[in-house]
Amino acid sequence: MSAPFYPLGLRIEGRRVLVVGGGTVAQRRVPSLLDSGADVLLVSPHVTPALEGLATAGRLTWAARRYEESDLDGAWLVLAATSAPQVNAAISVAAEQRRIWCVRADDGSAGTAWTPAVGRHDGVTVAVLGGGDPRRAAAVRDGVVERLADGSLDSPRFRGLHKRSIPGVALVGAGPGDPELITVRGRRLLSRADVVVVDRLAPHLLLDELPAHVEVIDAAKIPYGRYMAQEAINTALIENALAGKFVVRLKGGDPFVFGRGGEELEACLAAGVPVEVVPGVTSAIAVPAAAGIPVTHRGVTHEFVVVSGHVAPDNPQSLVDWEALAKLRGTLVVLMGVERLAVIAETLIRHGKSADTPAAVIQEGTTSEQRSIVASLATIARAADEEGLSHPAIVVIGEVVAIGDRLNALVAALP
Repeated sequence: MSAPFYPLGLRIEGRRVLVVGGGTVAQRRVPSLLDSGADVLLVSPHVTPALEGLATAGRLTWAARRYEESDLDGAWLVLAATSAPQVNAAISVAAEQRRIWCVRADDGSAGTAWTPAVGRHDGVTVAVLGGGDPRRAAAVRDGVVERLADGSLDSPRFRGLHKRSIPGVALVGAGPGDPELITVRGRRLLSRADVVVVDRLAPHLLLDELPAHVEVIDAAKIPYGRYMAQEAINTALIENALAGKFVVRLKGGDPFVFGRGGEELEACLAAGVPVEVVPGVTSAIAVPAAAGIPVTHRGVTHEFVVVSGHVAPDNPQSLVDWEALAKLRGTLVVLMGVERLAVIAETLIRHGKSADTPAAVIQEGTTSEQRSIVASLATIARAADEEGLSHPAIVVIGEVVAIGDRLNALVAALP
Protein backbone atom coordinates (compact mmCIF):
# COMPACT_ATOMS: atom_id res chain seq x y z
CA MET A 1 0.00 0.00 0.00
CA SER A 2 1.46 3.34 -1.05
CA ALA A 3 1.85 6.25 1.35
CA PRO A 4 -1.02 8.76 1.43
CA PHE A 5 -0.74 12.05 -0.41
CA TYR A 6 0.43 15.14 1.44
CA PRO A 7 -2.14 17.89 0.75
CA LEU A 8 -0.73 21.31 -0.05
CA GLY A 9 -2.05 24.59 -1.43
CA LEU A 10 0.16 26.17 -4.09
CA ARG A 11 0.57 29.90 -4.63
CA ILE A 12 1.16 29.94 -8.39
CA GLU A 13 0.25 33.53 -9.25
CA GLY A 14 2.73 34.78 -11.83
CA ARG A 15 4.56 31.43 -11.93
CA ARG A 16 4.94 29.31 -15.02
CA VAL A 17 2.73 26.21 -15.32
CA LEU A 18 3.30 23.96 -18.30
CA VAL A 19 0.27 22.17 -19.78
CA VAL A 20 1.03 19.60 -22.47
CA GLY A 21 -2.01 18.51 -24.45
CA GLY A 22 -4.90 20.51 -25.84
CA GLY A 23 -7.89 18.21 -25.38
CA THR A 24 -10.81 18.18 -22.99
CA VAL A 25 -8.68 17.32 -19.95
CA ALA A 26 -6.60 20.45 -20.45
CA GLN A 27 -9.78 22.41 -21.14
CA ARG A 28 -11.09 21.38 -17.72
CA ARG A 29 -7.86 22.13 -15.84
CA VAL A 30 -6.65 25.35 -17.44
CA PRO A 31 -9.42 27.71 -16.21
CA SER A 32 -8.63 27.04 -12.55
CA LEU A 33 -4.93 27.60 -13.23
CA LEU A 34 -5.74 30.92 -14.86
CA ASP A 35 -8.08 31.81 -12.02
CA SER A 36 -5.15 31.26 -9.64
CA GLY A 37 -3.06 33.70 -11.65
CA ALA A 38 -0.71 31.14 -13.22
CA ASP A 39 1.42 31.96 -16.26
CA VAL A 40 0.21 29.08 -18.43
CA LEU A 41 2.21 27.73 -21.35
CA LEU A 42 0.07 25.35 -23.41
CA VAL A 43 1.96 23.04 -25.75
CA SER A 44 -0.01 21.05 -28.33
CA PRO A 45 -0.29 20.96 -32.12
CA HIS A 46 -4.07 21.20 -31.80
CA VAL A 47 -6.35 22.53 -29.04
CA THR A 48 -10.08 22.72 -28.39
CA PRO A 49 -11.94 25.86 -29.53
CA ALA A 50 -12.29 26.97 -25.90
CA LEU A 51 -8.54 26.78 -25.32
CA GLU A 52 -7.87 28.53 -28.61
CA GLY A 53 -10.21 31.29 -27.48
CA LEU A 54 -8.23 31.72 -24.25
CA ALA A 55 -5.03 31.94 -26.25
CA THR A 56 -6.50 34.47 -28.68
CA ALA A 57 -7.66 36.57 -25.75
CA GLY A 58 -4.14 36.58 -24.34
CA ARG A 59 -5.05 34.58 -21.25
CA LEU A 60 -2.35 31.96 -21.95
CA THR A 61 0.55 31.24 -24.31
CA TRP A 62 -0.08 28.53 -26.90
CA ALA A 63 2.85 26.82 -28.61
CA ALA A 64 1.20 25.03 -31.54
CA ARG A 65 3.70 22.17 -31.80
CA ARG A 66 4.76 18.94 -30.12
CA TYR A 67 6.27 18.88 -26.64
CA GLU A 68 10.02 19.53 -26.24
CA GLU A 69 11.94 18.95 -23.02
CA SER A 70 13.05 22.57 -23.03
CA ASP A 71 9.38 23.50 -22.42
CA LEU A 72 10.05 22.59 -18.79
CA ASP A 73 12.45 25.52 -18.42
CA GLY A 74 11.17 27.86 -15.73
CA ALA A 75 8.11 25.75 -14.91
CA TRP A 76 6.97 25.25 -11.32
CA LEU A 77 4.26 22.72 -12.14
CA VAL A 78 3.49 20.49 -15.13
CA LEU A 79 0.25 18.92 -16.30
CA ALA A 80 0.85 16.04 -18.70
CA ALA A 81 -2.49 15.68 -20.48
CA THR A 82 -1.76 14.27 -23.91
CA SER A 83 -3.56 11.25 -25.37
CA ALA A 84 -0.23 9.38 -25.66
CA PRO A 85 0.80 7.59 -22.42
CA GLN A 86 4.43 7.35 -23.57
CA VAL A 87 4.60 11.13 -24.00
CA ASN A 88 3.06 11.71 -20.58
CA ALA A 89 5.55 9.27 -19.07
CA ALA A 90 8.48 11.07 -20.70
CA ILE A 91 7.22 14.42 -19.41
CA SER A 92 6.87 12.98 -15.91
CA VAL A 93 10.41 11.55 -15.91
CA ALA A 94 11.94 14.79 -17.20
CA ALA A 95 9.99 16.85 -14.67
CA GLU A 96 11.10 14.66 -11.78
CA GLN A 97 14.74 14.98 -12.85
CA ARG A 98 14.31 18.74 -12.68
CA ARG A 99 12.41 18.53 -9.37
CA ILE A 100 9.24 19.94 -10.90
CA TRP A 101 5.93 18.58 -9.63
CA CYS A 102 4.05 16.77 -12.39
CA VAL A 103 0.40 15.72 -12.66
CA ARG A 104 -0.29 12.88 -15.09
CA ALA A 105 -3.85 13.01 -16.36
CA ASP A 106 -3.77 9.46 -17.71
CA ASP A 107 -2.23 7.77 -14.64
CA GLY A 108 -2.33 9.74 -11.42
CA SER A 109 -0.29 7.18 -9.49
CA ALA A 110 2.61 7.60 -11.92
CA GLY A 111 2.96 11.33 -11.37
CA THR A 112 4.48 13.26 -8.47
CA ALA A 113 1.31 15.27 -7.85
CA TRP A 114 -2.41 14.65 -8.05
CA THR A 115 -5.17 17.11 -8.85
CA PRO A 116 -7.94 16.85 -6.24
CA ALA A 117 -11.65 17.37 -6.79
CA VAL A 118 -11.94 21.10 -6.15
CA GLY A 119 -14.92 23.28 -5.23
CA ARG A 120 -15.03 26.92 -4.22
CA HIS A 121 -17.50 28.82 -2.14
CA ASP A 122 -17.24 32.37 -0.79
CA GLY A 123 -13.47 32.36 -0.40
CA VAL A 124 -13.31 28.76 0.85
CA THR A 125 -11.60 26.18 -1.36
CA VAL A 126 -12.55 22.55 -0.82
CA ALA A 127 -10.04 20.03 -2.22
CA VAL A 128 -10.76 16.31 -1.83
CA LEU A 129 -8.46 13.38 -2.57
CA GLY A 130 -10.48 10.19 -2.87
CA GLY A 131 -7.74 7.63 -2.36
CA GLY A 132 -7.60 6.88 -6.05
CA ASP A 133 -11.37 7.06 -6.61
CA PRO A 134 -12.14 10.36 -8.44
CA ARG A 135 -15.89 9.80 -8.36
CA ARG A 136 -15.87 9.46 -4.58
CA ALA A 137 -13.73 12.57 -4.30
CA ALA A 138 -16.17 14.52 -6.52
CA ALA A 139 -19.18 13.31 -4.51
CA VAL A 140 -17.61 14.37 -1.20
CA ARG A 141 -16.58 17.69 -2.71
CA ASP A 142 -20.09 18.38 -4.00
CA GLY A 143 -21.63 17.50 -0.63
CA VAL A 144 -19.38 19.88 1.27
CA VAL A 145 -19.84 22.74 -1.21
CA GLU A 146 -23.62 22.28 -1.21
CA ARG A 147 -23.72 22.53 2.58
CA LEU A 148 -21.51 25.61 2.50
CA ALA A 149 -23.82 27.16 -0.09
CA ASP A 150 -27.00 26.63 1.91
CA GLY A 151 -25.31 27.72 5.15
CA SER A 152 -25.84 24.44 6.98
CA LEU A 153 -22.11 23.79 7.39
CA ASP A 154 -21.21 27.18 8.85
CA SER A 155 -21.33 27.35 12.62
CA PRO A 156 -23.48 30.15 14.12
CA ARG A 157 -20.31 31.75 15.43
CA PHE A 158 -18.72 31.77 11.98
CA ARG A 159 -21.86 33.11 10.33
CA GLY A 160 -22.05 35.95 12.78
CA LEU A 161 -18.43 36.92 12.17
CA HIS A 162 -18.83 36.69 8.41
CA LYS A 163 -21.93 38.84 8.31
CA ARG A 164 -20.07 41.89 9.47
CA SER A 165 -18.03 41.87 6.26
CA ILE A 166 -21.14 41.75 4.04
CA PRO A 167 -22.77 44.97 2.70
CA GLY A 168 -25.79 46.29 4.56
CA VAL A 169 -28.26 45.43 1.80
CA ALA A 170 -28.26 42.82 -0.95
CA LEU A 171 -30.74 43.18 -3.81
CA VAL A 172 -31.20 39.53 -4.74
CA GLY A 173 -32.99 38.29 -7.82
CA ALA A 174 -34.64 35.01 -6.83
CA GLY A 175 -35.62 33.90 -10.33
CA PRO A 176 -38.99 33.28 -11.98
CA GLY A 177 -40.64 31.04 -9.38
CA ASP A 178 -38.86 27.72 -8.96
CA PRO A 179 -36.80 28.10 -5.75
CA GLU A 180 -33.95 26.10 -7.30
CA LEU A 181 -33.43 28.81 -9.93
CA ILE A 182 -32.01 31.32 -7.46
CA THR A 183 -28.29 31.86 -8.04
CA VAL A 184 -25.68 30.31 -5.79
CA ARG A 185 -24.65 33.78 -4.63
CA GLY A 186 -28.24 34.74 -3.90
CA ARG A 187 -28.90 31.63 -1.82
CA ARG A 188 -25.65 32.15 0.08
CA LEU A 189 -26.53 35.71 1.06
CA LEU A 190 -30.07 34.70 1.94
CA SER A 191 -28.72 32.14 4.41
CA ARG A 192 -26.90 34.94 6.25
CA ALA A 193 -29.68 37.50 6.40
CA ASP A 194 -30.95 39.14 9.57
CA VAL A 195 -33.90 40.68 7.71
CA VAL A 196 -35.55 39.58 4.46
CA VAL A 197 -37.81 41.99 2.59
CA VAL A 198 -39.63 39.77 0.15
CA ASP A 199 -41.76 40.36 -2.95
CA ARG A 200 -44.98 38.50 -3.70
CA LEU A 201 -43.46 36.93 -6.81
CA ALA A 202 -40.27 35.73 -5.12
CA PRO A 203 -40.20 31.96 -4.41
CA HIS A 204 -41.58 31.85 -0.87
CA LEU A 205 -40.38 28.28 -0.38
CA LEU A 206 -36.97 29.86 0.15
CA LEU A 207 -38.28 31.46 3.33
CA ASP A 208 -38.87 28.06 4.87
CA GLU A 209 -35.10 27.56 4.98
CA LEU A 210 -34.46 30.66 7.09
CA PRO A 211 -33.55 30.36 10.79
CA ALA A 212 -36.24 31.36 13.26
CA HIS A 213 -34.51 34.59 14.28
CA VAL A 214 -34.67 36.08 10.75
CA GLU A 215 -37.27 38.84 10.42
CA VAL A 216 -39.36 38.59 7.25
CA ILE A 217 -41.03 41.74 5.94
CA ASP A 218 -43.76 41.19 3.36
CA ALA A 219 -43.39 43.77 0.60
CA ALA A 220 -46.07 42.26 -1.62
CA LYS A 221 -47.72 44.33 -4.32
CA ILE A 222 -50.97 42.56 -5.12
CA PRO A 223 -52.57 43.85 -8.34
CA TYR A 224 -55.64 45.91 -7.41
CA GLY A 225 -55.12 44.82 -3.80
CA ARG A 226 -52.89 45.31 -0.79
CA TYR A 227 -49.38 46.54 -1.32
CA MET A 228 -46.42 48.02 0.50
CA ALA A 229 -45.53 51.42 -0.91
CA GLN A 230 -42.10 51.69 -2.50
CA GLU A 231 -41.15 54.45 -0.09
CA ALA A 232 -41.93 52.16 2.84
CA ILE A 233 -39.82 49.40 1.29
CA ASN A 234 -36.89 51.79 0.88
CA THR A 235 -37.26 52.90 4.49
CA ALA A 236 -37.30 49.30 5.75
CA LEU A 237 -34.11 48.51 3.87
CA ILE A 238 -32.28 51.61 5.05
CA GLU A 239 -33.38 51.60 8.69
CA ASN A 240 -32.54 47.94 9.24
CA ALA A 241 -29.17 48.27 7.53
CA LEU A 242 -28.26 51.37 9.55
CA ALA A 243 -29.22 49.43 12.68
CA GLY A 244 -26.38 47.02 11.91
CA LYS A 245 -28.44 44.28 10.29
CA PHE A 246 -27.77 42.51 7.02
CA VAL A 247 -30.84 42.93 4.83
CA VAL A 248 -31.72 40.84 1.78
CA ARG A 249 -34.26 42.34 -0.58
CA LEU A 250 -35.60 39.18 -2.20
CA LYS A 251 -37.21 39.94 -5.54
CA GLY A 252 -38.82 37.77 -8.20
CA GLY A 253 -36.91 37.46 -11.47
CA ASP A 254 -34.10 39.99 -11.80
CA PRO A 255 -33.97 43.11 -9.61
CA PHE A 256 -33.37 45.41 -12.58
CA VAL A 257 -36.03 44.05 -14.96
CA PHE A 258 -39.22 45.89 -13.97
CA GLY A 259 -38.31 45.19 -10.34
CA ARG A 260 -37.58 48.74 -9.15
CA GLY A 261 -34.13 47.57 -8.17
CA GLY A 262 -32.62 50.77 -9.49
CA GLU A 263 -34.85 52.86 -7.24
CA GLU A 264 -33.93 50.80 -4.19
CA LEU A 265 -30.23 50.94 -5.02
CA GLU A 266 -30.41 54.71 -5.42
CA ALA A 267 -32.26 55.18 -2.12
CA CYS A 268 -29.79 53.02 -0.17
CA LEU A 269 -26.72 54.70 -1.64
CA ALA A 270 -28.17 58.14 -0.93
CA ALA A 271 -28.54 57.09 2.71
CA GLY A 272 -24.96 55.84 2.87
CA VAL A 273 -25.91 52.15 2.92
CA PRO A 274 -23.62 49.82 0.94
CA VAL A 275 -25.46 47.58 -1.50
CA GLU A 276 -24.63 44.42 -3.41
CA VAL A 277 -26.71 43.59 -6.48
CA VAL A 278 -27.19 39.89 -7.25
CA PRO A 279 -28.70 39.42 -10.72
CA GLY A 280 -31.45 36.86 -11.09
CA VAL A 281 -32.87 34.66 -13.82
CA THR A 282 -35.43 36.92 -15.48
CA SER A 283 -38.88 35.51 -16.14
CA ALA A 284 -38.88 37.21 -19.54
CA ILE A 285 -36.57 34.48 -20.83
CA ALA A 286 -36.94 31.66 -18.31
CA VAL A 287 -40.73 31.33 -18.37
CA PRO A 288 -41.01 30.99 -22.16
CA ALA A 289 -38.14 28.48 -22.00
CA ALA A 290 -39.98 26.48 -19.35
CA ALA A 291 -42.93 26.33 -21.74
CA GLY A 292 -40.67 25.12 -24.56
CA ILE A 293 -40.54 28.48 -26.35
CA PRO A 294 -37.10 29.86 -27.29
CA VAL A 295 -37.22 33.66 -27.44
CA THR A 296 -34.71 33.49 -30.30
CA HIS A 297 -34.24 30.83 -32.95
CA ARG A 298 -31.83 30.67 -35.87
CA GLY A 299 -33.52 31.58 -39.12
CA VAL A 300 -36.63 32.83 -37.32
CA THR A 301 -35.68 35.88 -35.27
CA HIS A 302 -32.60 37.96 -34.60
CA GLU A 303 -34.18 40.03 -31.87
CA PHE A 304 -36.48 39.99 -28.90
CA VAL A 305 -37.95 42.87 -26.95
CA VAL A 306 -39.26 42.87 -23.40
CA VAL A 307 -41.91 45.42 -22.46
CA SER A 308 -44.14 46.10 -19.50
CA GLY A 309 -47.85 45.83 -20.08
CA HIS A 310 -48.95 47.18 -16.70
CA VAL A 311 -50.09 50.39 -18.43
CA ALA A 312 -52.55 50.01 -21.33
CA PRO A 313 -51.41 51.22 -24.78
CA ASP A 314 -54.08 53.93 -24.87
CA ASN A 315 -53.10 55.27 -21.45
CA PRO A 316 -51.30 58.65 -21.65
CA GLN A 317 -48.81 57.36 -19.04
CA SER A 318 -47.62 54.55 -21.32
CA LEU A 319 -43.95 54.88 -22.34
CA VAL A 320 -44.10 52.03 -24.87
CA ASP A 321 -44.04 52.71 -28.62
CA TRP A 322 -46.61 50.09 -29.59
CA GLU A 323 -46.65 51.24 -33.21
CA ALA A 324 -42.93 50.47 -33.51
CA LEU A 325 -43.39 47.12 -31.78
CA ALA A 326 -46.04 46.15 -34.33
CA LYS A 327 -43.38 46.39 -37.03
CA LEU A 328 -41.01 44.14 -35.07
CA ARG A 329 -40.07 40.95 -36.94
CA GLY A 330 -38.72 39.25 -33.84
CA THR A 331 -40.18 38.17 -30.50
CA LEU A 332 -42.19 40.38 -28.21
CA VAL A 333 -42.35 39.41 -24.53
CA VAL A 334 -44.89 41.27 -22.41
CA LEU A 335 -44.63 41.24 -18.62
CA MET A 336 -47.54 42.24 -16.40
CA GLY A 337 -49.84 42.53 -19.41
CA VAL A 338 -52.23 39.60 -19.24
CA GLU A 339 -55.15 41.68 -17.95
CA ARG A 340 -54.66 44.19 -20.76
CA LEU A 341 -53.93 41.59 -23.39
CA ALA A 342 -57.04 42.30 -25.46
CA VAL A 343 -56.20 45.97 -25.96
CA ILE A 344 -52.51 45.16 -26.46
CA ALA A 345 -53.33 42.66 -29.21
CA GLU A 346 -55.82 45.02 -30.83
CA THR A 347 -53.27 47.85 -30.81
CA LEU A 348 -50.55 45.72 -32.37
CA ILE A 349 -52.93 44.48 -35.10
CA ARG A 350 -54.15 48.00 -35.80
CA HIS A 351 -50.57 49.13 -36.36
CA GLY A 352 -49.84 46.35 -38.83
CA LYS A 353 -49.02 43.20 -36.87
CA SER A 354 -50.56 40.14 -38.51
CA ALA A 355 -53.61 38.87 -36.67
CA ASP A 356 -52.34 35.33 -37.33
CA THR A 357 -49.08 35.87 -35.46
CA PRO A 358 -48.64 33.02 -32.95
CA ALA A 359 -48.97 34.04 -29.31
CA ALA A 360 -48.79 32.33 -25.94
CA VAL A 361 -49.66 33.06 -22.34
CA ILE A 362 -47.78 31.21 -19.59
CA GLN A 363 -49.01 31.47 -16.01
CA GLU A 364 -46.90 30.61 -12.93
CA GLY A 365 -43.99 29.65 -15.16
CA THR A 366 -41.29 27.27 -13.80
CA THR A 367 -43.51 26.25 -10.86
CA SER A 368 -45.66 23.17 -10.31
CA GLU A 369 -48.69 25.37 -11.11
CA GLN A 370 -47.49 26.30 -14.60
CA ARG A 371 -50.24 26.52 -17.22
CA SER A 372 -50.10 27.84 -20.77
CA ILE A 373 -52.21 28.47 -23.83
CA VAL A 374 -51.27 29.06 -27.49
CA ALA A 375 -53.42 30.89 -30.03
CA SER A 376 -53.23 33.57 -32.70
CA LEU A 377 -52.67 37.20 -31.73
CA ALA A 378 -56.27 37.92 -32.68
CA THR A 379 -57.66 35.24 -30.35
CA ILE A 380 -55.08 34.94 -27.56
CA ALA A 381 -56.89 37.25 -25.13
CA ARG A 382 -60.17 35.32 -25.44
CA ALA A 383 -58.35 31.98 -25.19
CA ALA A 384 -56.53 33.05 -22.03
CA ASP A 385 -59.78 34.27 -20.51
CA GLU A 386 -61.57 31.02 -21.34
CA GLU A 387 -58.75 29.05 -19.70
CA GLY A 388 -58.90 31.29 -16.63
CA LEU A 389 -55.28 32.39 -16.96
CA SER A 390 -54.36 35.42 -14.90
CA HIS A 391 -51.36 37.09 -13.28
CA PRO A 392 -48.56 36.31 -12.77
CA ALA A 393 -48.23 35.45 -16.44
CA ILE A 394 -45.93 36.11 -19.38
CA VAL A 395 -47.15 36.86 -22.89
CA VAL A 396 -45.01 35.82 -25.86
CA ILE A 397 -45.83 37.06 -29.37
CA GLY A 398 -43.93 35.91 -32.46
CA GLU A 399 -43.05 33.01 -34.73
CA VAL A 400 -40.99 31.38 -31.96
CA VAL A 401 -44.28 30.34 -30.36
CA ALA A 402 -44.85 28.01 -33.32
CA ILE A 403 -41.31 26.68 -32.86
CA GLY A 404 -42.19 25.96 -29.24
CA ASP A 405 -45.33 24.12 -30.32
CA ARG A 406 -43.26 21.91 -32.61
CA LEU A 407 -40.62 21.23 -29.95
CA ASN A 408 -43.28 20.37 -27.37
CA ALA A 409 -44.87 17.93 -29.81
CA LEU A 410 -41.50 16.21 -30.25
CA VAL A 411 -41.06 15.98 -26.48
CA ALA A 412 -44.55 14.51 -26.10
CA ALA A 413 -43.72 11.86 -28.70
CA LEU A 414 -40.70 10.60 -26.79
CA PRO A 415 -41.16 7.15 -25.21
